[in-house]
Amino acid sequence: MTRAFTISDVHQLPAERRTETRAAAGALHLKAEQLCKVIDERAILRDVSLEIFRGDFVALLGANGAGKSTLFRILSTLNSATSGTLELLGLRAGTNAAAIRAKIGLVSHQSMLYGDLTALENLTFFGRLYGVKEPAKRAAELLATLGLKQRANDRVKSFSRGMAQRVAIARALVHDPELLLADEPFAGLDAPSAAVLEKLLTDLNAAGKTILLANHDIAQSLRLARRAVILFRGRKIADVRSEDITPGEALLHMEGAAA
Repeated sequence: MTRAFTISDVHQLPAERRTETRAAAGALHLKAEQLCKVIDERAILRDVSLEIFRGDFVALLGANGAGKSTLFRILSTLNSATSGTLELLGLRAGTNAAAIRAKIGLVSHQSMLYGDLTALENLTFFGRLYGVKEPAKRAAELLATLGLKQRANDRVKSFSRGMAQRVAIARALVHDPELLLADEPFAGLDAPSAAVLEKLLTDLNAAGKTILLANHDIAQSLRLARRAVILFRGRKIADVRSEDITPGEALLHMEGAAA
């Protein structure tokens, strides 16, 4: 069993090892084939196929109504697809949903924390749910790593949006997941908090975590991720390296105006 990750680990990796960690060809962490979702006779997703490998950082882009949130809920096993197949970390979704959730981390614009509990109590609680050994110790380590050691015993409802989001990231990492799904984590953050979150995601990926990020900010997404997947009216219309597309070109795809 490997040692649980801490963000400081990335600084101990030589540059060439970081590149190898991000590439890590061969391990398929997410494979979706022809996912469709129909709600009230309306097609929300249409034959979406996607592959994400270990150490990858993929940005999911699309205008409102493109199907990003629906796809994210399916990929996080919170909803099921109408048709198509999905495998996460080698497990088939549907019959293995509980086992998959034990191996992935989910961050969204909602913190999914208990406001009346302290940051330490929240993380200890979720650590116990995941069967983490010494959950209180793990919680304290994560809070220290995320710069919240001095606020560990404060109730989360007293935190700013940015601070609560850091605790939410710690919640998603408490069981040391291999795959992190981040659904609009920057929503409502001020510039300093967004900068902190950007660094956290970059450090996590550099240390080997696989990340799928749904985000409205095109330029920010292309700066952070190595690949961009673009949805338009429920279909995947582009899957390109971030360096091969500009924010303007991505916007044209999102608007259905690209050739």
